[in-house]
Amino acid sequence: MTRPVALDNIAHADLRVALRHGAAHGHAVNQALLFPTEFAEAQRDFPILFRREPAEGLQAVALLGLDRDENLFLEGDRWTSSHVPLSLQRGPFLIGLTADDAAPVIQIDLDDPRVDAEDGEPLFLPHGGQAPVLDHVGRLLAAIHVGMADAGPMYAAFDALGLIQPVTLQLMLDDERRYAISDHEVLAADRLEALGPAELGGLHRAGHLGAAFLLATSLGNMPRLIARKNARDAA
Repeated sequence: MTRPVALDNIAHADLRVALRHGAAHGHAVNQALLFPTEFAEAQRDFPILFRREPAEGLQAVALLGLDRDENLFLEGDRWTSSHVPLSLQRGPFLIGLTADDAAPVIQIDLDDPRVDAEDGEPLFLPHGGQAPVLDHVGRLLAAIHVGMADAGPMYAAFDALGLIQPVTLQLMLDDERRYAISDHEVLAADRLEALGPAELGGLHRAGHLGAAFLLATSLGNMPRLIARKNARDAA
């Protein structure tokens, strides 16, 4: 259950928040939602796949593990990847809208255990103004907000060119253990390489071409994910 409210520098002047990670805070997951604004960072660590949801349509996800509730990049309360997906990094903060839907505002889930934690950091300075932790959160949420706006047109452009393809990934950990990842799609490198100048030019003008190459390149992280899985199981 969540209890999001708009953050207010008067009502919440003394509020403190601990931006902790770990299974207790929803980070023990084998996939995490990604936004186009973080593809450049995310593709260095994770294979990026797509899910086609009935209501939301195409969504990009980072593959974090192979078993249910398995995050191979999480050790206790510490991430071992260079990038933490924004959807998990944001902590108890959300994006809301003003009453007239004119502008996004920062909301906070007051029921999140990281809110008012003893080791939390203040959100506001003693004499007003945002504390550094809230500045950081504002940047995260701005990246999510822009990414949400970019995702629809970008994925539709990829889909229209036939770049997003269903796939069943057959992963062999050793001679006996195999995993099959189905119900997902990928940006197919061969389809991207086969595009002509007009199609590539259209993607470039729309600002989507760089993201397409990042998504295709991210699948090269699959062997490293398997290596993490083998190391975790051996331990």
